[in-house]
Order: sequence, then structure tokens, then C-alpha cells
Amino acid sequence: MPETIEALLGAAVGAGGIPGVVAAVGQGQATLGQWVAGQADRTSGRPMRADTVFDLASLTKVVATTTVTLALAGRDELKLGDPVADYLPDARACRDGRVTIAHLLTHTSGLPAGRTFHRWCGSRAELLGDLYQTPLDEPPGSRVAYSDPGFMLLGEVVAAVAGEPLDAAVRRLVTGPLGMTGTGFRPNGPAERFAATECRGDGTAWTGTVHDENARLMGGVAGHAGLFAPAADLARFTAWWVSTDDAVVPAALRQAAASCQTGSPGGRRGYGWACPGDAFDILGGGWPPTAVSHTGFTGTSLALDPPSGAWVVLLTNAVHAGRDATAVRALRRAVHETVAVKASIPP
Repeated sequence: MPETIEALLGAAVGAGGIPGVVAAVGQGQATLGQWVAGQADRTSGRPMRADTVFDLASLTKVVATTTVTLALAGRDELKLGDPVADYLPDARACRDGRVTIAHLLTHTSGLPAGRTFHRWCGSRAELLGDLYQTPLDEPPGSRVAYSDPGFMLLGEVVAAVAGEPLDAAVRRLVTGPLGMTGTGFRPNGPAERFAATECRGDGTAWTGTVHDENARLMGGVAGHAGLFAPAADLARFTAWWVSTDDAVVPAALRQAAASCQTGSPGGRRGYGWACPGDAFDILGGGWPPTAVSHTGFTGTSLALDPPSGAWVVLLTNAVHAGRDATAVRALRRAVHETVAVKASIPP
């Protein structure tokens, strides 16, 4: 497997659609292989490093927001069936439609897929005011529809329950206890620490600043995007997720999160995670039905299978080359198919 993965990454970088990549594959607590290829920043020619920090984009949804919500549930500080309006009374559509926390976690709230709040809002407060008034497209529970606004609301629920901002709650309840020392919102440090994302009109790239425009308007801390992390921290996270360790989130609750919770049309979702057969599933047919995955717009992804303990961390800065995701989608398919075969993951 090491030679095969290395060849896949090298070919993807060589073809030009992916500037750089850091990847890790493991089973349980063991890391079976780690690889680095390409450039962290094409504009300067800076090479990728194993410890490069990536803008995780929508991986924020599972690593931060889903996990901290489950941590609060495990501590009996909230219940997944609680109405969102119990914590966010100004969220009119959630109040009128009886949207629950579980609806937000499974993308069945009925909220739209996305809204470009940053185009008409000038501050975090304005964005939240607009978000709270965003109407539902469909009744809650009627359909799976991946929703950034839903996870933006979930981040605010976490802050309300925890009595502190989302980033502080994630640090206290998730990344701190798991030893993910390089992971967080609004990261500090020189540009050389980070993988560059999209290039601006002047030719410079976003580096160390969140790429997502709505998250940027929210000050870099949002439930749908904004988290940064290196591959080693995400390897630690995925290894913990497939373990039976009850720290942070009880293992039984993590098992439920990685199981399909949706019976409505439109997709197959656990709590946060995409299950096999969902429109956002990246695993292909070689992985078992117990596996789950998630992607991020910048070019990042995670995959794991709790019963076998298999996991894959695949971090690219594909958006640094542009918004055409063809190359990173192909690389994800190839890597996950290779891991399924070479690691003999039981189907």
C-alpha cells in the first residue's frame, strides 16, 4: 500500500489539479503510512510539510461542531431531540417548524443548502440576525439536504449551552482533552505554517485566514467552517473516533453518530457524517456499510470505519488551484479504493 498511495499522490500533484497533499492511513491506534507531496503555496514555491496546517472548511462540521454537540449530550447538558428554539429563541423558522438539534446534525432541518450572507451583511451580528430569520425550504425531517446554515445555527446552540463561544467550547471539550494541540479556529503564526487556499485578485493567496466568506464575516469562528488543523491531529481524532474510549464522547454515542439516522429521501446521514449511499459519500463500493466520511471545500476529507478501525486522513489545498473539484474528487476515489483493497477492510 505505501508505494501505491505515494504513486497516486505524486500523480495527482504532477497533473497540476492539486498543488499539495498530506495523507495518513491507519487502523485503530496504529498509523500505517504517512505521505507528503507537492507545494503548500504555489505563489512562493513553498513545499508542503507533514506539519502543514490546513483550512479544514466543512470538516469543521464533524471535527468541531458535531463532536462538541455530542460531548454536551454525553454530559447531559442537552438532548439531541431538544428544539433548537429552546436555546435560540430568535431563530423564528426553527421555532415555528419545531426544528431539533438532531435535525441540524442530520441535515434534515429543512433549511436551505447555503446563503451568501456575506454579500449583504456587514457584521457577525447582522449575519446572525439574517440567519435566525432564514425560512425553511421544507418541513423538518422530510428530506436530507446538506445545509451550511443548519450547522451555523448548531454552532450558536453550542455556544448558548456551553456559556462560551464555540471555539472555547471546542477547545475545552474536544481538542484539549484529545491532545489536538495544533487544531483551532483563528490560528496564529507565520504564513509558512499554513497551506494556501484560493488566490485573490491581486495574485496573493489566503493563508492562515479562513477561506469561507461567511465564516470570515463571523470572525473566523462558525459551526460550518473555520477550523484549522495539521494531519497528525486529525489522525489522532480519527483513531479516537474508532476506539472504544469513552473520553470526550461516549463510545456508544459515537457509534450512533456513525450510523444512518435518516429515513427520509435525499441522502443517508449519521450525526454529521455522510454514510455510504449519500450524495456526499466519497468511499465507493469497497468500504463496508458501517464506514462514514466527510469532505471540505478546500480539498480536505476524512473517512473511518469503527468496526474495522480503518481510517484515512486526506488533506489537500486543491482550491489553491481553483474551484474545479474534478482532481480532488478523483484522488479521493482512488485513495479510498486502494485503502479498502490493500488494507483488506471487510466489505
